[in-house]
Amino acid sequence: MLSKLLRAAVLGAALVTSAPASTAFAAASDYRFELASARPAGPGKTDVTVRLVRVRDGRPVPDAVVFQTRADMAPAGMPTMTGNVAPQPGQQPGTYRFQVDTGMAGGWALTLSAKVQGEPETVRSTVTFNAAQ
Repeated sequence: MLSKLLRAAVLGAALVTSAPASTAFAAASDYRFELASARPAGPGKTDVTVRLVRVRDGRPVPDAVVFQTRADMAPAGMPTMTGNVAPQPGQQPGTYRFQVDTGMAGGWALTLSAKVQGEPETVRSTVTFNAAQ
């Protein structure tokens, strides 16, 4: 009886230690935001739509949580010129839309931080767009 219990314990331990790891995490660098569109939304405002994609296959990533945004005119050489960013409902899975207060025409940068479900790292990315007034 003791030998059967010992054999069962050894077999169980072998199964546990030989089981492959079932969870593989991607790095934040495996994702990026891409500009989908930037359209005037009234005086001093621009609707900006971005898509979050998985780099290796270009597929959109739905249901990410964008928790930090910043808009500034760094591309135009004025990083201290900032604009408020308000999230808007996305139109398609994997797209994220924002209304940006762009007080003047020119090059703008939208910096985003997001959490992708199931990934431990934060995705941080910047997209540039032109605002027309």
